[in-house]
Amino acid sequence: MMKTLYDKFCGSGWLMVHKFVTSDDSGDAKVVSRGDAGLAHENDRKYQNRNVTHGFHMVRGKMGHWMEDFIVADNRKVSGYYLGLYAIFDGHSGCDVAKYLQSHLFENILSQMTYHLHSNPRNIMFVKFGDSRAILCRNGKAKGITIDHEPLKEKKQVENRGGFVVKLPGNVPRVDGQLAMTRAFGDKKVKKHITAKPDVIIKKIDKDINFLILASDGLWKVMSNQEACDCICNITNAQEASEQLIKEALLRESRDDISCIVVMFDG
Repeated sequence: MMKTLYDKFCGSGWLMVHKFVTSDDSGDAKVVSRGDAGLAHENDRKYQNRNVTHGFHMVRGKMGHWMEDFIVADNRKVSGYYLGLYAIFDGHSGCDVAKYLQSHLFENILSQMTYHLHSNPRNIMFVKFGDSRAILCRNGKAKGITIDHEPLKEKKQVENRGGFVVKLPGNVPRVDGQLAMTRAFGDKKVKKHITAKPDVIIKKIDKDINFLILASDGLWKVMSNQEACDCICNITNAQEASEQLIKEALLRESRDDISCIVVMFDG
């Protein structure tokens, strides 16, 4: 099944795994201490009293095709721990692989990450490939988690695989003149010249982080990291924040599909 899907088009995405230890029935979560609270530092205690909430919003673009974005925004109990699972899969010229990843990729990851479930609950694991992006907002300042996997940035790797990068007039750089990124699932025509190997980043969520944003490139084509942060810095509801970001992107005439997840750390 996966081999068949690999021969179809897919795209880029962000996956994020955030661990917390207790949760209520609403889907929101509160982080609490595990182990001896007497050993916690002051920053740890402040973090452990923070509420974690999320909201998401999606809109079909104006590019003349069906919606090709798929997301995951879920809280789940695994091996005695509650996890926040968030992902955006941005399809390319079709949605079969993106839809499959939405249903199966987290299951495969979680089955192989027992070690990480026992690590620090203040950490978030990011898995990035393609041109979807995640940013953190710390004390009002935006911080990108990693770079987009653009052809010019990884031109040497593409050429080492036997491909080439070209920029035609009025267009963006593309692998073999077709794909505007160097890492993705699927994309049969250029599969030998790209990779699905992601960047994996682990970040500590401390008391100074206000929220994080995960979004497909339909948002980032028209907004900088700091502009996105500023757009929702005065909004305290994660769902309202996700909707506001997309509203602003549409006002800036984004034509692509847009998917956005906002995770807020309150308190």
